[in-house]
Amino acid sequence: MAVISAFSPVDGQKLADFAETTPESIAQLMMLARQAGAEWAKVPVARRAKILGRLMPLLLAELDNICAVIAQTTGKVYTEALLGELYPLLDLTRYYQNHAAGILKDRGVVTSRFAFPGSTAAISRRPFGVVAVISPWNYPFQLTVGPLLSALFAGNAVIFKPSELSLPVGELIMQLFARLPLPANLVQWVIGGRSAGEALIDAAPDLVFFTGGPNSGRAVMQRAARHPVPVLLELGGKDPMLVFADAHLQRACDGALYGAFCNSGQACAAIERLYVEQAVFEPFLQLLRHGVAQLAVGFPHADIGAMTTEAQFAIVKSHYDDALAQGAKASGPLQREGNLVKPVVLWQVHHGMRIMREETFGPLLPVMAFANEAEAVKLANDCEFGLNASIWSRDIEKARRVAGLLETGNWAINDTLKNIGHAGLPFGGVKRSGFGRYHGAEGLLSFTYAVSGLTCRSRLAKEPNWFPYTEQRYADFKGYLDFVYGTGSLFQRIRRNWRALEAFKAYSAFNFRQRWRNFILSGFWKQD
Repeated sequence: MAVISAFSPVDGQKLADFAETTPESIAQLMMLARQAGAEWAKVPVARRAKILGRLMPLLLAELDNICAVIAQTTGKVYTEALLGELYPLLDLTRYYQNHAAGILKDRGVVTSRFAFPGSTAAISRRPFGVVAVISPWNYPFQLTVGPLLSALFAGNAVIFKPSELSLPVGELIMQLFARLPLPANLVQWVIGGRSAGEALIDAAPDLVFFTGGPNSGRAVMQRAARHPVPVLLELGGKDPMLVFADAHLQRACDGALYGAFCNSGQACAAIERLYVEQAVFEPFLQLLRHGVAQLAVGFPHADIGAMTTEAQFAIVKSHYDDALAQGAKASGPLQREGNLVKPVVLWQVHHGMRIMREETFGPLLPVMAFANEAEAVKLANDCEFGLNASIWSRDIEKARRVAGLLETGNWAINDTLKNIGHAGLPFGGVKRSGFGRYHGAEGLLSFTYAVSGLTCRSRLAKEPNWFPYTEQRYADFKGYLDFVYGTGSLFQRIRRNWRALEAFKAYSAFNFRQRWRNFILSGFWKQD
């Protein structure tokens, strides 16, 4: 049996060994998950919410230990582990605890009285069954537990596969959920790399929720299509920040530094392109250069911690080198001490550079000027990604107008990054940033499928559309459709289709003669 060893990116210390899950074991996990999921789906939503709500005091009681495991596993500082990984889950749990029952309740639908006499219609939501959650290494706790919780609130069982770089966090998640009064095997996990993820998809779960890069997302789609299994993809970003001349410049600068360099820039919604109106470009650049020089890089209680992987640093370096080779200026060299990387601001950049087109996922911030509102929108949309964006201006009406023109799944005005953690707002991307949503009502509904139901209480011997058909029947149907959907005033439509209305009056909840009499008496016909 293969063993995967976990090492800390901070000091290279070995954290633990984990036995890789075999494809045969995954098939067994899937069988157990289906049994547990069937039991859990029968639990009323309000009861599920009460049980899952017990996670909040558990997270608070284990807060320091959770942050320590996350920090050692990823290299991020403790404060980032607390605010970026733990806090959003507390908020999400409380939101669904309070609102899941209302979101998932049956919903009545307006029903035609002619086409469906004596009938009512409704939509109910059902859990998919078993959800496979495949999560990344950059936010291994939040981006595993968030979709896992959503799936559980919706009534599903879950098998999750964390990144092979985040196995201590995966083990911690299993330990936490084992302390909740859930059915046995409702939450399980798979240990391994890409082949384990493929085996999990080949075990044919009922839904796959994947968070990661576009190339991996494409591979997940291709694998899932073999069965087929529906997928929700939360992929990468190249998120723009637009700073207008009327913005509060110091606030915008501080927001840019946080949005670009939080977690060493290893966030899908990090600011990766900064556009500043030409009139304030130079003073804003000076604020950025001063600000980036003040940022403390270290572990465990600095501003910025370590990068998680050597492979990701190689991408960052290649983007930095390409930009400088094409004439970009930098606030300093790309300094590295172990996996601690000092953040860098770049300017004199253009869209021909890799740093302006490809996801960097590291502590680099390219800054570019724009002349006017139209050019700002054009530059922001000149990208194959569309995950998040921020607009900075004191003119809120203008900022909202610009936001409405951006090709993005999410936006924020005069704030950045943390909007993705709003429990009530659905989060997800467009273009190559993926599809599907989590968080909010839409996110919870994404882990269910809609079932449409029609209940007929009609006392008619026959429905109007049943046999026999005749030529006159055809003419009567045509007349009725013209009455309902045709042009002209109500008087004109009744007059030219009286024969059809008389033919179908027995099937309708309305008496057309009485309806016509009331119409004449009302005097509304004079207004036609």
